[in-house]
Amino acid sequence: MKLIVGLGNPGAKYARNRHNIGFMALDQIAVDHGFGAWKSKHQGSVSEGRFGSDRAVLLKPETFMNNSGQSVQAAMKFYKIASEDVIVFHDEIDLAPGKVKCKTGGGHAGHNGLRSVHAHIGPDYERVRLGVGHPGHKDAVPGYVLRDFPKADDVWLDDVLRGISDGVPYLVAGDTAKFMNAVALRVNPPRSGTGTKGPAKKQNPVETERKSAQAPAEAAPKSPLQKLMERFR
Repeated sequence: MKLIVGLGNPGAKYARNRHNIGFMALDQIAVDHGFGAWKSKHQGSVSEGRFGSDRAVLLKPETFMNNSGQSVQAAMKFYKIASEDVIVFHDEIDLAPGKVKCKTGGGHAGHNGLRSVHAHIGPDYERVRLGVGHPGHKDAVPGYVLRDFPKADDVWLDDVLRGISDGVPYLVAGDTAKFMNAVALRVNPPRSGTGTKGPAKKQNPVETERKSAQAPAEAAPKSPLQKLMERFR
């Protein structure tokens, strides 16, 4: 059994905050995979279900971000789950919006929710880091993560959440590579096929030189996510 935790703050006014992307991920998973109704347990909201033969519990701590570990610890004790079977989804300011990375163990990097989880269960759990971007200065971070995602972010945010939901059965099964591939297929879907091409046509060297001297061909239009990620390079 896996305990899948989404970090965030309870209440409608926080629902679309960048800090609540962990809650958003679990809501998407619960709907897409037919998990049970959310119930108040273990100082949080809990939903139970399966990914095939793999049983899992979804947990959204309602202790507020800084005390998330209390709820995680309580759920672990009740379900008799070890720390290595805990997966935590959380916002990550050190990743560009739309980027997703997985990590097991290590430090909390100043994230208050992870700091609390570390204090209660130790560092040996799996994290899924969901990029929300950085405001540019550390003093601006608290206000930045506690503000809502702007409407302009809806396209990439929806793709990331659906990709996570597509891939979570692989993550639960221990196949991180397939999980990441599922996310990538949503965020950067492959272009439609171009069909079978015949043998390459030989070009006249003079004609090739003449073409290279001309203005370069217009680049393919960038997606909203590509434009947004360039701002955080």
